[in-house]
Amino acid sequence: MVLSTCRRGATVLRCARVRAGDVRLIKGIDWLGERQPRLAGMKANAELSLKHRIVLAAARLVITVRHPLLVARFARKLGYLPNPAAPQRYNECMLWRRLIDHNPLFITLSDKLAAKDYIRSVCPDLPVPRTLWRGRDPDTIPAALLAGDVIVKANHGCDMNAVVSGGQPDHATIVREARGWLAKRQGRHNSEWGYWPIVPEILVEEMLPLAGGEIATEIKVHMCGGVVCFVRAEDKKLLMSRMFDPAGNPLPGRDIDYPREDQALPVTARLSECIREAAAIAPRIAGDLDYVRVDFLVTSERLFAGEITVYTAGGYSTWSNPAIMTSIEQHWRLDQADFLQRRHTGLARLYAEALLAKCRRDGSDPAPVHPAEKRTLQSLSS
Repeated sequence: MVLSTCRRGATVLRCARVRAGDVRLIKGIDWLGERQPRLAGMKANAELSLKHRIVLAAARLVITVRHPLLVARFARKLGYLPNPAAPQRYNECMLWRRLIDHNPLFITLSDKLAAKDYIRSVCPDLPVPRTLWRGRDPDTIPAALLAGDVIVKANHGCDMNAVVSGGQPDHATIVREARGWLAKRQGRHNSEWGYWPIVPEILVEEMLPLAGGEIATEIKVHMCGGVVCFVRAEDKKLLMSRMFDPAGNPLPGRDIDYPREDQALPVTARLSECIREAAAIAPRIAGDLDYVRVDFLVTSERLFAGEITVYTAGGYSTWSNPAIMTSIEQHWRLDQADFLQRRHTGLARLYAEALLAKCRRDGSDPAPVHPAEKRTLQSLSS
């Protein structure tokens, strides 16, 4: 295993090349063993000053009282009461992000149109699906565009898209559906703040010849602070998925979308190669964000940029293999989050100081960097 360091602007991205046959104990995680929850910088048994403990306890009470429905929904879905003021588990960290960490970059990444420009700026060699039309009045979508094969989307949320194939659904149906999308305000239900300021638009995008039934349709790379925690491949044609480490080795376990064992995506040499390519590119897009998911679309010839997700599954993702979640918890450092990097005043300052003290007292040294094969983007276009 060979470690290397590369830079993008002021962001340090640490990568590693890993050869086939490397041990399965990656960064202290036994992917086949039991889960040992630990969030980097947030060990539960650390001691804090009385002042900081009082502040964090009060913050937990205030946040819970202010957001009772979110806390109740969390408990109902995941089976335990969260601590949204000083989170330790993955799902708690996602709740904290939704309620507390309002990073302005989340708006850019959550906007499907702005995210394309962002990807082009940080990773210009990665192809991005072409936007054929954009606007706020779906009645003005050219009829000729909807007579072929395209994808119609809203830019300001998820689950607002339609596949047009051979002119079906027809123009009137698409216009009616698009109007409904424009009237929706994404993220209110789950307090996904990054969607709120986005100006809603409709876009018509080229339809890529995805490699469903052959390789996969999407590859999703989960990142923490420039570290690849794990990779998920999905085939929406076969309704299958599988998790991988960054070297392209399959991991045990299932996810919430395809929970059955017979829904495990077959592992092929080409799929493993695509996994390694995606794991090498994703750090350039993720930068030093404390957590983000970087998606890729898969064709038989190359990878294309997909979406960038800061609120994965609304914060309710689970995996049957506990080591998957452990990997994220070990590398998600709250002290790198935007909220704790900013200056605050008043009560917010007291809370930020207490949470940062907890991070530092618990030991926020970065965990060893996850192996990820570093490849040039030129190899994608060959």
